[in-house]
Amino acid sequence: MTATLRTPRALAEAGLIAADRVAELESVAARYAVAITPAMADLIDPLHPADPIARQFMPDPRELELAPEELADPIGDATHSPVKGIVHRYPDRLLLTLTHACAVYCRFCFRREVVGPGGAGGLTPAELDVACAYIQGRPEVWEVILTGGDPLVLSPRRLADAMDRLAAIPHVKVVRLHSRAPLVDPDAVTPELVRALRREGLAVYVAIHANHGREFAAAGRAACARLADAGVPLLGQTVLLKGVNDDVQALENLFRAMVETRIKPYYLHHADLAPGTAHFRTTLAEGQALMRALRGRVSGLCQPTYVLDIPGGHGKVPVGPDYLEADGEVEGPNGRRHAYPPAR
Repeated sequence: MTATLRTPRALAEAGLIAADRVAELESVAARYAVAITPAMADLIDPLHPADPIARQFMPDPRELELAPEELADPIGDATHSPVKGIVHRYPDRLLLTLTHACAVYCRFCFRREVVGPGGAGGLTPAELDVACAYIQGRPEVWEVILTGGDPLVLSPRRLADAMDRLAAIPHVKVVRLHSRAPLVDPDAVTPELVRALRREGLAVYVAIHANHGREFAAAGRAACARLADAGVPLLGQTVLLKGVNDDVQALENLFRAMVETRIKPYYLHHADLAPGTAHFRTTLAEGQALMRALRGRVSGLCQPTYVLDIPGGHGKVPVGPDYLEADGEVEGPNGRRHAYPPAR
């Protein structure tokens, strides 16, 4: 397969769905963008009724079923957007959105109401000037997070321009890019793109989004290596998804694959209240039980922080299990409780 699949008809022609499903999925695709790259399409098993790769990217009629608690802007980006392209929720860091386009469109995306081909233009040069002026005028901003959309879908020229602008702001010391591209479109991670990211005086990190161990095919691992070999530290971002990774073996396989690829698992996100995504959400208690099961089963290198973005834009908080009991005893990885002496 050589082209990204963008319509239900293309999915049927590729043998990923039956032809008689095209009509029911066209209404889903009309509301929420569809894109499945060749790298991901090659991993889908169309005969598997609950294939974890298909579940992440294939449109599903349940996406049009809206639950009352769901929100068009589930983590309150708009509330904290002083100028176009900027989300400034915490004093020392902010988001800079350069594009609303992605290489693939996740069916659980918390920005699914704004991402898609229609947003591919992103910020105009004038709008980027205004966004950078906002950052320049706030010396408390230490870290800028390039997000979207996916910043690594941009050309090396546009990425280099953004990095040059940020490197020219003295108080910006860290730039973090959030992307699925290294795994879902590994050919896009060219030496030219890698060079575009590196700047003297900036610590540059790439946070790679992956939800299942099978996403780590050879080409994707090689793309990650191109970044790591260039001195770019890699972090891992995962969303806890029912039917994809909501069992301890799937999470173990995923986090081991990350660490083997020189990616440090960073966050395991509880799924947000995005429209039409109820079929992906677990309970917080289920997520805590999974994190508890991982403790002692895999190295600390494989342990992300389980976090919840409080709906409405109130910030991200850790919601992992607590091992300190009310009576002062501590629960070990094997589930046994142990006394710990109080401070004198």
